Amino acid sequence: MIKQFLLNVLLMIVWVLLTGSFTLADFIFGFVLGYGILWLVYRLSKGEGRRYFIVVPKSIMLFLFFIKELIKANLHVAYEVMTPKLRITPGIVAVPLSVTSDFEILLLTNLISLTPGTFCIDVSKDRKTLYVHEMYVGNKEQYIKNIKNGFEKRILEITQ
Repeated sequence: MIKQFLLNVLLMIVWVLLTGSFTLADFIFGFVLGYGILWLVYRLSKGEGRRYFIVVPKSIMLFLFFIKELIKANLHVAYEVMTPKLRITPGIVAVPLSVTSDFEILLLTNLISLTPGTFCIDVSKDRKTLYVHEMYVGNKEQYIKNIKNGFEKRILEITQ
């Protein structure tokens, strides 16, 4: 998978050098173009490395999901700050983990902590529970379900 990624980056750099334009749009287009070329070559040759072509789109979907959650949480916190009455119901939620590796736990805790109104406090010693402080804990079961069907599910799709 690393080999395919490096080839993709190389094709992106070649594209940018050929066009002579070093804008973000050209880098993104070069990466997408390189991804398409690699996908076509691997599909025609039936070569190894097909996992790369699954992981890249799922990684992009995780990123877009994070951006959506980030915007939603920012709007929610901004509304809370601008209204005269506080409606927060803070609490600590114990979220059972399906992710197991250090990387998966680290990614999950960072995505949760980067979202306004939430902060990961600790991971249990057996690494099966994540303790999260949330500003708006109404229904703990629903909050756990949102984490499991949101960030955790998308992380597992990428890493396993």
